Amino acid sequence: MTDLRYDVLVIGGGLIGTAVAFGLLNKHLKVAVADQGDTAHRAARGNFGLVWVQSKGSTFRPYAALTRRSAETWPRLAAELREVSGIDPGFQQAGGVTFCHSESEFAQRADFMRHQFDADLPYPDAYRMLGREELARLVPGIGPKVVGASYCKLDGCANSLRLLRALHTACQKLGGRYLPNSNVKAVRPLASGFTIESASGPVFAERVVLAAGLGNAALAPSVGLETPLKPVRGQILVTEKTGALLPVPSHLIRQMDEGTIIIGDSQEDVGFDDGTELGVLGTISARALDSLPALAQLRVVRAWGALRVMSPDGFPLYQQSVRHRGAFAFSVHSGVTLAAIHAYQLADAVALGALPESLAPFSEERLALQAA
Repeated sequence: MTDLRYDVLVIGGGLIGTAVAFGLLNKHLKVAVADQGDTAHRAARGNFGLVWVQSKGSTFRPYAALTRRSAETWPRLAAELREVSGIDPGFQQAGGVTFCHSESEFAQRADFMRHQFDADLPYPDAYRMLGREELARLVPGIGPKVVGASYCKLDGCANSLRLLRALHTACQKLGGRYLPNSNVKAVRPLASGFTIESASGPVFAERVVLAAGLGNAALAPSVGLETPLKPVRGQILVTEKTGALLPVPSHLIRQMDEGTIIIGDSQEDVGFDDGTELGVLGTISARALDSLPALAQLRVVRAWGALRVMSPDGFPLYQQSVRHRGAFAFSVHSGVTLAAIHAYQLADAVALGALPESLAPFSEERLALQAA
């Protein structure tokens, strides 16, 4: 019988869990990933795939700094994943734009970007406000309602599904154990380490990382943590493949490396319903067509909804149990943007057995202070 004892057990086989597992395996630790499988609400299915800095953390400076560090580290992650897995995660970093459809919207966006980059996130030449003429040179074919855009050179994108596949493949090539169909209901702390029941039998580990997305809310109390989370639905439209149409991604529209166009920006509080609604899809489509009228010539071939993992204030939760020091819980909705942070900084912390002081702003204590 295979030995089911590990240095670290990661619960959750999505983008968060596999990125952390990849980093731990690079440190030559014995790691297993327990995954519920395709019955899980996989946020990666609906991830827009942006590696995005503009707009992230505009009201929470530590988050703004974290996304910037991750964007700067992404080239390293992409290169290592290609080398280890043989799969290209489709990372591109040519900058990104947020379209403005009126003069007042453009002025508000300019104030917003000045606040984020000049005050909260000092970074020389990180962004520019592009008037219509300059934007049209970057993105030919913009609609008549577009008056300009904000542009951030740190922004980019990846193929979220290929990223997930690359992480899984890399973990297995580095010797990680994948435990599918493991619908973990609880973690049992022992005098030393932790155990769970998996489809393969009992699993023991010195440390455990909860990265089960929305499932963290139910799992966290078993290791002495409270992790309040709620689902926020996003809906996505995908067109047929076409020639080069959008050279840089936007917050609303992006072109995948294989040629399809992805459209989506909805945020809906509908519980665990991951379906689609024509009204929401129509609103998304109208905004996209105003931005890039050539989209009207393309057929929509797929549409679906997926659930974001959202904390009460919308920012990441990076937690370590005080009662059971080897237990960690990571709950994030920006699984692509922050993948490099998870593979390196978070994996380093788990390997050392303690979260660094730099991640203190992301603990559950901030939620308690907000409630107070």
